[in-house]
Amino acid sequence: MHIWRDISGTLQPFWVTLRNMFRKPVTVQYPEQHREPPPRYRARLILTCDPDGEERCVACHLCSAACPVDCISMQATEAADGRRYAAWFRINFTRCIFCGLCTEACPTLAIQVTNDYELAGRDPLKLVYEKKDLLVDHCGQEPDYNFYRQAGIGVAAPRGGNQTESAPVDVKDLLP
Repeated sequence: MHIWRDISGTLQPFWVTLRNMFRKPVTVQYPEQHREPPPRYRARLILTCDPDGEERCVACHLCSAACPVDCISMQATEAADGRRYAAWFRINFTRCIFCGLCTEACPTLAIQVTNDYELAGRDPLKLVYEKKDLLVDHCGQEPDYNFYRQAGIGVAAPRGGNQTESAPVDVKDLLP
């Protein structure tokens, strides 16, 4: 009975080929026609701004720590009003595997993925994107989120001055 199993194992791939030979092929003429990727497709990374127009990135280095291929690097600095931001931010797209772990790790929703999949190039140095290449002038997928208003850090408003905050407590008043 092994002979019938071997014969069916040999003829079955031919049947699959014969069945698909007469179907209409699905071909996209790429440069003229662009395929629309699914909504959750992960491609090019961008840095977004908050609703006030300031950049969201606070240079906490969580995205670079979460990146499994270590393609994100940045340098943190602080503005005169106490707001942290990235002095420079760099993503090496020749190493990026588009896993999306950096977007999951970002507490400020600054780094987000888009469905722009046209990143091909012959020069690897042109695929190292700097902050000016990544920064966009819109809020991305979360247009109303502002980290400094949500976190209660005394930059957008004094501590305890936000809508959902109470005034700070002096810990010395709690001593007996």
